[in-house]
Amino acid sequence: MRRFISAEEITRAIVVLRGQRVLLDAELAALYGVTPKALLQAVKRNQKRFPSDFMMRLILKEWSALRSQFVTLKPGRGQHRKYLPYAFTEQGVAILSSVLNSDHAIAVNIQIMRAFVQLRGLLASNQQLARHFAQLEARMDKKLSDHDEAITAILSAIRGLMNPPAPKRRGIGFTASLSRDR
Repeated sequence: MRRFISAEEITRAIVVLRGQRVLLDAELAALYGVTPKALLQAVKRNQKRFPSDFMMRLILKEWSALRSQFVTLKPGRGQHRKYLPYAFTEQGVAILSSVLNSDHAIAVNIQIMRAFVQLRGLLASNQQLARHFAQLEARMDKKLSDHDEAITAILSAIRGLMNPPAPKRRGIGFTASLSRDR
């Protein structure tokens, strides 16, 4: 009996590659319950259904970067990939449901589509949050500049009180000026 796969599990398997959210062939094969070889054979038999914007082959640099994020491979013969993996976009995964036509594949595909929709929703809410944050920053910058001007005015007033100007009038009271004749 095959277990239920949650959208959160699938979301963790989605990676961003070349600016697109994709699932690697080995991840998809594990989700569908088939070997990567069987998955790729089904894809190759239906090559016309997978244009370059639905499925792409990783280059060595991309695979090395992604592989360093995953668990290290087991040593020994037959324990590692011989060829560079393929990555499937959301549309490519949708086409896979027509290529792999089992009940389990259809159920998994529905969960994968839900995961992509959930991820899009999170991304949209993050963009909205970033917009609100930028507006808040702009308002705070304006308020801070207004406050800076007010603080500068207060400091100059305090400096003026600390160093009063010399009086221009004659002092109050009797003063005798001996040097002057009157």
